[in-house]
Amino acid sequence: MSASDDLAHWLRLTLVPGIGGEGQRRLLKAFGSPESIFAASGGALRGVLGSALAERLIAHDAAGEVGAALAWAAQPGNQILTLADAGYPQALLTAADPPVLLYAKGDIGLLNHPAFAIVGSRNATKQGEANAEAFAQALAGAGLTIVSGLAAGIDAAAHRGALKEAAATIAVVGTGCDRIYPARNEALARAIAAQGVIVSEFPVGTPPLAANFPRRNRIIAGLARGCLVVEAAQQSGSLITARLSAEAGREVFAIPGSIHSPQSKGCHALIKQGAKLVESARDILEELRWEKIVNPASVAPVPEAETDPVLVALGRDPCDLDTLIGRSGLAVDDLLARLLPLELDGRIAQLPGGRYQRLN
Repeated sequence: MSASDDLAHWLRLTLVPGIGGEGQRRLLKAFGSPESIFAASGGALRGVLGSALAERLIAHDAAGEVGAALAWAAQPGNQILTLADAGYPQALLTAADPPVLLYAKGDIGLLNHPAFAIVGSRNATKQGEANAEAFAQALAGAGLTIVSGLAAGIDAAAHRGALKEAAATIAVVGTGCDRIYPARNEALARAIAAQGVIVSEFPVGTPPLAANFPRRNRIIAGLARGCLVVEAAQQSGSLITARLSAEAGREVFAIPGSIHSPQSKGCHALIKQGAKLVESARDILEELRWEKIVNPASVAPVPEAETDPVLVALGRDPCDLDTLIGRSGLAVDDLLARLLPLELDGRIAQLPGGRYQRLN
């Protein structure tokens, strides 16, 4: 049997709706290979899956989808990895629910390189993005491959930081590898495919369905030795990645923030639950006992500019106008004239009750 025929059987197995990873692995354990699964009798299949799923497996026609996947894999830079391949990421084999098949675009060698995950809010502050980029660059400079999810905000910033170093980056996506989501990350995705690798367990053509992203998060957690959450609201999907990392025995880290910032609530909750508070990339490298620690100047977070007198007076907590007048020493008209450009520039926000808060 040719390699193409063998891969076609693997693809067919994963394309049957409703069976899922657990059912696929049960079948592989029972019959040894996808080819043997499809050669098995209906009675044998029903003994593993039950009647309904066994009939679905027998009846499902995946020829078109298999052909599309094989055509995609034949393009330069594209590969499909199965559980039986030597290049399959070994770290996933020790995690819960390893995908039976992975689609990859780029350098698959990175999938077995020591990796670290950086995740966080899609609606990140500019300071959060700057911190994610700086941490990613420092950790990549120390030899770790940075894993994230190609989402807007913190994920994109982490990928950008990693691409500045030779260790590169892995983007785990919740769509098919032929789709880019969000569209604004198209240029970034091209750079990752050229210098790193994009991976997905979802077939080519899969759109960005909400249910896919929590599943994607378990792969991010499984590939990495640890996970840093930079910014996260209380219901952030990044907290799923952190939980899965902890369940897989990986280290979890979080950057603290203002007690009044919604984007800090998730990080503070993680710290209360035992995640390690970090202020620099060195904190992570030392906790991981990573030997290659680079120049201390390169592992510190990006300092925040404190040159604007209004921002200095505002500080990090919400502040009403009267208090701000007293702190800054400015007349009310002068202060309002300075607040408006800062608000338009996204540096501050006006809150209910006439209060102001710094955003980055």
